[in-house]
Amino acid sequence: MRLIRFGEIGGEKPGILNDDTRLDLSEHFSDWDRTFFENDGIEKLRSFLADNLPNLKVVDPSARWGAPIARPGKVVCIGLNYSDHAEEAGMPIPDEPIVFMKAANTVVGPHDNIQIPRGSQKTDWEVELGVVIGARASYLNSSEESEKFIAGYVLSHDVSERHFQLECGGQWVKGKSCDTFNPLGPWLATADEFSDVGNLDMTLGVNGIRRQTGNTNKMIFNVPFVVHYLSQFMTLEGGDLISTGTPPGVAMGMDTPKYLDDGDIVELSITGLGNQRSKCIR
Repeated sequence: MRLIRFGEIGGEKPGILNDDTRLDLSEHFSDWDRTFFENDGIEKLRSFLADNLPNLKVVDPSARWGAPIARPGKVVCIGLNYSDHAEEAGMPIPDEPIVFMKAANTVVGPHDNIQIPRGSQKTDWEVELGVVIGARASYLNSSEESEKFIAGYVLSHDVSERHFQLECGGQWVKGKSCDTFNPLGPWLATADEFSDVGNLDMTLGVNGIRRQTGNTNKMIFNVPFVVHYLSQFMTLEGGDLISTGTPPGVAMGMDTPKYLDDGDIVELSITGLGNQRSKCIR
């Protein structure tokens, strides 16, 4: 299944994508949020659709695409999780996942504008595979067990301001948590849609020029390991978002970096998870 949300900011409604048609589920489900995921919502949705799919209303094609999950309880990110990106950054392969947090209110729709922060000169791009947690998880016993706690996968754009992140002291969160710094979607694909999330192509372009070309097979720590690992330090809750790292090609890695600026268009994709297109505005 492919879960979507649609409508104006702050008034998004839940739906699904059936082939290329968005269908409205708002009369039957309140939202794709923590309550939904932690109460066996995906299986309830699957059962509902088996009997009611032909009767659902079609979403107006002009309706805005919202983030496919409601505002998550937390956004957890894994840094330097691609071997080729670590090489690009000139940093050693980490022995354990590098973990940092991103403010939950950074999450916006897949085609919403990206706001360049006040005074920023180093706003950067990062295409990432996002993992959505499907049930409360704490102290999982193994990577294999963690797969039962994954609701699905989503295209996630971990926008970063490098000056704030690296030159203003402290942890990375300041450079990751500016408004609109996590376009998400267009849909959440449930876990059963993939036979192997460890082999998905990833791309990102700016103004029509390809900047990132990668594949999830370059992950240092794969998705099940990351979920298991995080559960040893924090309780993961339904609807939480994990961004699992980015391949090489970010602006910071260029010999002469060219960061995002007013009017730039960023387009990104991951196999099976659709495409995003965002305009940058100051």
